[in-house]
Amino acid sequence: MKKMINEIEDLVKEQMEGLVMAHPELKISYQPRYMWHEQSSGQVALISGGGSGHEPLHAGFIGRGMLTGACPGEIFTSPTPDQMYECGQRLNSKEGVLFFIKNYTGDVLNFETAVELLHFDGIEVGAVLIDDDVAVKDSLYTAGRRGVAGTVLVEKIVGAAADKGYNLTECETLARRINNATRSFGAALSACIVPAAGKPSFVLADNEVEFGVGIHGEPGIELSKFTNADDLVDSMFAQLADNTPYTRYHHYWDRATGQWNDVEVTNTPFEAQQDYIVLVNGLGATPESELYGVYRRVAQNCEKAGFHIARRLVGNYCTALNMEGVSITLLKADREMLMLWDAPVNTPALRWGC
Repeated sequence: MKKMINEIEDLVKEQMEGLVMAHPELKISYQPRYMWHEQSSGQVALISGGGSGHEPLHAGFIGRGMLTGACPGEIFTSPTPDQMYECGQRLNSKEGVLFFIKNYTGDVLNFETAVELLHFDGIEVGAVLIDDDVAVKDSLYTAGRRGVAGTVLVEKIVGAAADKGYNLTECETLARRINNATRSFGAALSACIVPAAGKPSFVLADNEVEFGVGIHGEPGIELSKFTNADDLVDSMFAQLADNTPYTRYHHYWDRATGQWNDVEVTNTPFEAQQDYIVLVNGLGATPESELYGVYRRVAQNCEKAGFHIARRLVGNYCTALNMEGVSITLLKADREMLMLWDAPVNTPALRWGC
């Protein structure tokens, strides 16, 4: 296995060093490990994180109009509670701290611990769980649907809201509304190679696709036959457009009592003649030309379904190392979400209006 790395144990640290060298506006802590940028005072601090290997998620989205900070774990491994806790302490303003948590068991446990520690310090803190992957309700990594590329949309829109002065409760409520109106679905043509393993996570025949794959290489719905791109996108779109209600319980942090409450939530129905934001996301090894071919078919499916594409994004935003494949994300967006989407953003991986 040939990889552009030195020692495996130095991989994440050296990636962080390179990112800060390329973008000196970012700040870095190595012990514990987190990154941030200096934002305007009197603004809610937005923090996310997770296992490395999904770049540019999350550190690539630190900057004006998106995240205030991010905590990278080792490859496909959750960051530890002390990372989120100390990041939250450093970035806390009088407006409080909001964590975005992708729904993976380790991430949930560690972020929730950080929430409790910050609360005991007297810091106003909130948390939003992201579970946009409609492929499976349970997987190797999580109970319930996984958090995947829809996280990018949450971070962008709520980042703009924080930049405009939304308070902690308003940012939290908006993030939950976006999450419930967002659906993602992925498919892999080949597996990624985790550096520590040195071999593909799974093997597919030339005519096979992992349909509904997770961003760590977790199995999806089935191994399906690959015929061509259009047929695959049509099948993925059918999963995204399915309006079967999905109801589950999320932990909501009650800042007044310092307790977690289980709240029942249901996904938002997708309807014709409504506005949608579309994200066609590469999983790490798919050429951009193929991503635009996928977008072409997604747009055709949206037109047939009566979904109005109000905004679109094509590229690599939530990857799985060097996995060859694609995910499609649809967000049923209201006027507020579209206004915030259009707001200026200036991060290493996403930039417009600045």
